[in-house]
Amino acid sequence: MEKPRLSADKKTYMTKQKFGVIGLAVMGENLALNVERNGFPVAVYNRSREKTDAFMANRAQGKQVKATFSLEEFVESLERPRRILLMVKAGKAVDAVIDQLKPLLQEGDMIIDGGNSLFEDTDRRVADLEASNLSFIGMGVSGGEEGALNGPSMMPGGTKEAYDEIEAIVTKIAAQVDDGPCVTYIGPKGAGHYVKMVHNGIEYGDMQLIAEAYDLLQNALGLDHNQLSEVFAEWNTTDELNSFLIEITANIFKKIDPDTGKPLVNQILDAAGQKGTGRWTVVSALELGVAIPTITAAVNGRITSSYKEERIAASQQLSGPIAKYDGDAKAFINKIRDALYCSKICSYAQGMALMGKASAEFDYNLDLGEIARIWKGGCIIRAGFLNKIKQAYDENPNLPNLLLAPEFKQTILDRQQAWREVLVVSNSLGLPVPAFSASLDYFDSYRRATLPQNLTQAQRDYFGAHTYKRIDKEGSFHTEWTS
Repeated sequence: MEKPRLSADKKTYMTKQKFGVIGLAVMGENLALNVERNGFPVAVYNRSREKTDAFMANRAQGKQVKATFSLEEFVESLERPRRILLMVKAGKAVDAVIDQLKPLLQEGDMIIDGGNSLFEDTDRRVADLEASNLSFIGMGVSGGEEGALNGPSMMPGGTKEAYDEIEAIVTKIAAQVDDGPCVTYIGPKGAGHYVKMVHNGIEYGDMQLIAEAYDLLQNALGLDHNQLSEVFAEWNTTDELNSFLIEITANIFKKIDPDTGKPLVNQILDAAGQKGTGRWTVVSALELGVAIPTITAAVNGRITSSYKEERIAASQQLSGPIAKYDGDAKAFINKIRDALYCSKICSYAQGMALMGKASAEFDYNLDLGEIARIWKGGCIIRAGFLNKIKQAYDENPNLPNLLLAPEFKQTILDRQQAWREVLVVSNSLGLPVPAFSASLDYFDSYRRATLPQNLTQAQRDYFGAHTYKRIDKEGSFHTEWTS
């Protein structure tokens, strides 16, 4: 640590800050306050001075936060080796700030990218900065505004030596659960951002599945907002579905719009946005050859929802069933719960399988059980059943798929009939459940010893001489199919 230096008037000593944050949008502000609250004085910088002034006059007032108004002043205010967290928009903005910082930094200083950067960009930045004797960490941060302030789940990747330099800080500011802080060293290069990307893909799947359950409860059974809130609140008390997303869903249904006096959720346009991490997850899965149909269905669900005007026009021309479910409502609610849980298992199984393949392909050496552990608190997909996922990988680190873990295998075997019945009813009523369906298709495909792709191989050989393998002989074969 550097010694305190004399201020310009030679009368008082000025100590340097232990940590720096660039970017004072809500996440940057909250992380800066989290770091400061945990005993690490912070320097902050934002490209817009007005943002910095507002932060210092309000939320940072009276705290150990130093405002700076140029990158030179910011860098000078930090003790060495410097630890600088970037909370700026992913992409070109990150590269621009890095390019501005590099000439100002000294050997051993570190830049941490806490945004949702593409893992391939992080791979490149780690290599570039390490070659310049600087350290770079790509750190996924999940938890939204509240998590950033009170304890997020964090997924740092880069060199182990770089992680060791920030471990004392990140373990303090992370969410704390029964078996430790919700942060761990993920792996080299862009491993942290890769895991955060898949986390977000699983999040997409979770949210789509919950939306489909809501659609069934509302449109097949006719539940009002109070009944919907009660159902989700009850589900949140179960071991299977206890989670942050189920909890907030129950709360959402209770909120009344002050302008109309109606449930606020019913006044919200049904066109979902996305920032790219779900799409990146699907692209990576395609490149690695890993099936993630539930997550893909969730991404497609958001895309289809954006066709609002087209859907309104189509609804005037394309008809379908309009009947309501006329069976036992309580029993059907329980079946929807079972279908939701089984589908959720499949979504997480797909995400874990993708990370396992990426780990082997990119030499990340990911610990899937530890990743499940750090998702137990702070992050958006935090859920009680992550304990079961951690246990599954603790018992068998080489588990090829979560569907084969005893706990999850038995769960689906016990509940698959209810799951299937929900899909039958959904189809008969014309209610789309793409993620429920994709999950069941994934389960049914994975559990079958034979699939119809023998015909696909025959077709490929027929029109393209691509050859095929036989079940009774070794080697590759080609047939002249028309002779």
